[in-house]
Amino acid sequence: MPKAAPQTLALFDDYSGEIICGVDEAGRGPLAGPVFAAAVILDPARPVSGLRDSKKLSEAARDSLALEIKENALAWAIASCNEQEIDELNILHASMLAMRRAVEALSTLPTLALIDGNRCPVMSIRSEAIVKGDDKVPAISAASILAKTARDAALMVLHETYPQYGFDRHKGYPTALHLDMLRQYGVSPVHRRSYAPVKALLSASAGGRG
Repeated sequence: MPKAAPQTLALFDDYSGEIICGVDEAGRGPLAGPVFAAAVILDPARPVSGLRDSKKLSEAARDSLALEIKENALAWAIASCNEQEIDELNILHASMLAMRRAVEALSTLPTLALIDGNRCPVMSIRSEAIVKGDDKVPAISAASILAKTARDAALMVLHETYPQYGFDRHKGYPTALHLDMLRQYGVSPVHRRSYAPVKALLSASAGGRG
């Protein structure tokens, strides 16, 4: 039986002649901070081993792979949508906009974008949505890693400005600690006001003043 081609090489064989970028986002669920997206065009001559869904990797592994991706990819870009954009557009549309921004920021123009999930942002190039693509397609895995590490780094910066919320520990996700800190210190400028727990606190606060 012939030996199966490595995953990375198989991807390029399946899309012969295409310049493929993988695209993924990080940060839909948190109550605070921007949503990030990344786009990556891998170099088949310089494969990166160990790529997979960023959520299945340790923080140390993500950080190491992020450096390797940036060094070996043909092109990569990271973009975001801030809290105000998320509240104005809703998180789905903000995620789509961040993905489009990442693709448009690439130094090499791809011919096809492979998007993690079940829908694609509106872009000037062809795109294809792949459910659970971050654990199936190496370029999407790479984008997942870059988006996740960029967002985690951004939340560490927010922690320096708002240390009372513990962003260094929960990265903005609605953990028990985060919800306790929200109740104790109130809503900060970087919290997403359209999200239910934050909206409830704002409503309660407004009611208390009324």
